Amino acid sequence: LTIRPDLWDRGIGRLLMEPIVDCFDRWQTTHSGLFTFAQSQKHVGLYQRFGFWPRFLTAVISKPVEPGSSAPATTHFSELTAVEQDSTLAECRSLTDELFDGLDLTTEIRAVADQGLGETVLLWDDASLAGVAVCHYGAGTEAGSGTCYIKFGAARPGPGAEDAFFRLLDAVEILSATRGLARLAAGVNTARHEAYRGMLARGFRTDIQGVAMHRPNSDGYSRPGIFAIDDWR
Repeated sequence: LTIRPDLWDRGIGRLLMEPIVDCFDRWQTTHSGLFTFAQSQKHVGLYQRFGFWPRFLTAVISKPVEPGSSAPATTHFSELTAVEQDSTLAECRSLTDELFDGLDLTTEIRAVADQGLGETVLLWDDASLAGVAVCHYGAGTEAGSGTCYIKFGAARPGPGAEDAFFRLLDAVEILSATRGLARLAAGVNTARHEAYRGMLARGFRTDIQGVAMHRPNSDGYSRPGIFAIDDWR
């Protein structure tokens, strides 16, 4: 949601939000959310009027690319055949459905592949999918030149999720190095404390932070024990 600066403070944000929320209701969306400026009462107050409530901070963090020497067992979505892509998307839906019922990245993964925005990294344990990371890089993408931006990344919940999550990050860092990228960036909600703390321990530092607002006021998949990264911008 963006408003021309010379038209700020005229109630346009409210007029835009009304049809947006109507759309969510028509689509029977069970959970919706947004990222806004934590320090701005004006922004937080606007969205609260429409049922969005502030929860935890989201930190947008980055680090220099410094790949390790060992390569996890991964594949890249763009390198799969059409049949393999279809079956892999089903695996991705199974994984994200365990994070939150109905969470589906099919459109995002397809868009990255079809529009040449970057790559989707797939981490495997034996024959099952353990983690997925949808990455943007290059001029004209959300990452910009010289950066690999993880638009969404997650490990399958349960035993071994923490190990899989950090192996997935290792794989993305290796991808970044092979593409000649200097920086790795992602967003992580601080409600996912283990993921946030672990990324700081690996050298990520906060560039900006905002607050995630949820409608309804529930945690969704931003909760302890979930190893996922995104920032909802």
